[in-house]
Amino acid sequence: MFALTRRTCLAAALSLISALALPVAALAEDALIAVAANYAGAVSAVADAFAKDTGHSVQIATGATGKLFAQIKEGAPFAVMLSADARTPARIEAEGFGVAGTRFTYAVGKLTLWSHDADRIGADPRAALVAKDTLYIAIANPDLAPYGIAARETLQAMGLWDALQAKIVMGQNVGQTFSLVDSGAAQVGFVATSGVQIPGVVAKGSHYDIPQEMFAPIRQDAILLKPGKDNPAARAFLDYLRGDTAKAIAQSYGYGVE
Repeated sequence: MFALTRRTCLAAALSLISALALPVAALAEDALIAVAANYAGAVSAVADAFAKDTGHSVQIATGATGKLFAQIKEGAPFAVMLSADARTPARIEAEGFGVAGTRFTYAVGKLTLWSHDADRIGADPRAALVAKDTLYIAIANPDLAPYGIAARETLQAMGLWDALQAKIVMGQNVGQTFSLVDSGAAQVGFVATSGVQIPGVVAKGSHYDIPQEMFAPIRQDAILLKPGKDNPAARAFLDYLRGDTAKAIAQSYGYGVE
């Protein structure tokens, strides 16, 4: 009887030690995050590093900022929103879909005029836009995507917005805009610099990085959403975005950081 009692106590002690020795596994959580299409490549790299460093994980849903906002208002269970602008997270907070005081800029987007043709874009982007054999110019829809607004502002700054209307084709987001150019459906397009600057990949075609003074800065803000208020993984992911690892990844994809 005494031996049996000792074995029972030993088993209980080992179970307690095992429980105390596995805090990461026991506390690891998962969160669903909504991410603007332009940040898709970078966020995958950030998510991998986040999982390795914290034990938490995130599931990623990408799309146009406007469409993601519509889904949030309809009750989509996103815990975090990584927007392509600053205005949408502000609206999310103001309309009660986000947690007050959690907004911050996680990246500053940059705009690039890109062509699949290596010889099409040189030092003068205007020449590529007005060339007779440039039949279609792809931009993201300015009503849905901040990169579309930036493209429109750039063309307005060049004095070409009205003149090139017949050539303009629109994607719902900047990812679709990239695909229009990549497939050859459009000869040139205004895309996120992150679509052209990919770590370890040589950029194909030709491109011209649009100077910042031609469009308003694309401040991309993140916000904790109401479904993620009590989710440790969601809060940890937002904290991680502020850290050096996530910022270095963002810069490697062509974003500015603050």
